[in-house]
Amino acid sequence: MAGLPSPPPDGSTVLAEGAFAGSVVLITGGGTGLGKAIAMEFARLGAAIAIVSRNEEHLSAGRLAVEQLGAKSCAAACDIRDPALVASAFDVVSDELGLPDILINNAAGNFPVPAEDMSANAWRSVTQIVLDGTFFCSREFARRHIAAGIPGSVVNIGASYAWTGGPGFAHSAAAKAGVKNLTETLAVEWAPYGIRVNMIVPGLVPHADETADIKAVPSRGQNEDARSPAMRVGQPREIGWAATFLCSPYASYITGATLTVDGANWQRRAMLQPEFRAIREQLGKEPFALED
Repeated sequence: MAGLPSPPPDGSTVLAEGAFAGSVVLITGGGTGLGKAIAMEFARLGAAIAIVSRNEEHLSAGRLAVEQLGAKSCAAACDIRDPALVASAFDVVSDELGLPDILINNAAGNFPVPAEDMSANAWRSVTQIVLDGTFFCSREFARRHIAAGIPGSVVNIGASYAWTGGPGFAHSAAAKAGVKNLTETLAVEWAPYGIRVNMIVPGLVPHADETADIKAVPSRGQNEDARSPAMRVGQPREIGWAATFLCSPYASYITGATLTVDGANWQRRAMLQPEFRAIREQLGKEPFALED
């Protein structure tokens, strides 16, 4: 079985050349992984790109990637968990490039850990970036657009375990569930102002910037094409194409939607489930014991 066909080659675009000329796109976590891939697709279509990240190295990598494609860019260092810093980052971007027309809430944190082992700091380190940060950035974007009377588009990056549950990733799954609800709530609240809010759920899309914790998940990177009904993994550019479509005029009546880009993997079911293994066993953890 051949599975789903391969995507068009790298450098292909969904929309016409210059489709986002004159637009400013702000991408949190836009210097690595899927965020950088999304930034590059908007850059190919003529947008100016603002990269927002806490990490200076990531800021530089994101700017380099889009500038090599001919895009104008700027970078703003920001911890999106702090609403005051979010406002300052928007000031930087607005001063250098203009008010962002599009916001991509991509920044995230994630690592596998059994829930009983999870510390309060571990919980907060993920939920505050994923859920709080998405809200603070979205709110700042909307406030400025509502005050200016200008429409805009927000795309949040979600995860399918927001609605299926995510053993080993309770912090991220709970936060992503919040992002899905937030997407649907804000879409209704802000539609009268011309602001659309949608979510993209990527499937298995390996990329060079995966964290060591994710790469260390048992069986990660092994025979991954066979893990999906599509018989292949996704490519980062496919997430970028989805984002450019959702933010384009051709999606002007789409808001509050979740676009899943995963080759039908989350719907996969087996006639007989494989033998169950507790998450501690899957992660190679010793039996849980309370500390003295």
